[in-house]
Amino acid sequence: MPSSIPKRSFWLGARDGAPFTLIVGPFAAVFGVVASEAGLTLAQTFGFSALVIAGAAQIAAVQLMVDAAPMVVVVATALAVNLRMAMYSASLAPHLGAAPLWQRAIIAYLNVDQSFALASAKYEAAPEWPVPDKIAYFFGIMVPISITWYGMTVLGAVLGQRIPDWLALDFAVPIAFLAVIAPALKTLAHVAAAFTSVVLALALGGMPFGTGLLVAGFVAMCVGAAVETAMERRA
Repeated sequence: MPSSIPKRSFWLGARDGAPFTLIVGPFAAVFGVVASEAGLTLAQTFGFSALVIAGAAQIAAVQLMVDAAPMVVVVATALAVNLRMAMYSASLAPHLGAAPLWQRAIIAYLNVDQSFALASAKYEAAPEWPVPDKIAYFFGIMVPISITWYGMTVLGAVLGQRIPDWLALDFAVPIAFLAVIAPALKTLAHVAAAFTSVVLALALGGMPFGTGLLVAGFVAMCVGAAVETAMERRA
């Protein structure tokens, strides 16, 4: 296979991932501000963002730490928020499982909502792609997204409270997930799980330390699995 093919796939991924920087940037800045206000140093904020690279879990963990939540609750919440990554990995395994170990390790680190959504859609649309092309496309997606994530995290931490309230950067948090989730609601099971999580998250919002989110996520996964099983049996 000519080496030019993976390069084209890489740049195709970079092109497809670039629009997400419009949402990832403000999202990362929000975390930088939240972490700065919580007392984290610039090095701690950047290290947190670089190691975890999972915005929702990072924000939830920092806010719980500020609220003096027990560490077990902080860890459990972060794990629950990121539990979807395990499902992402299982979905990508048939396409990328034949990659070398070191490449799979990097993919696991860069497996975020945006990279999964774009990669899984592209792999389904082009099942004939060889593994090197799929890997190149995945890495291409994350070049603009990861650079923006790291850079805007630092910017948010440096500016901190100097960012005026009228900018309302926190708009990026729900929009970032809507941009990923909405196109993925293709089956009744997906819709049922999403609807359940929204209803329960709102109904259980008063539970301490955000534990209602844990309950909502767990029940939503159970509902989605139950609906999927029922649909398969009926089919």
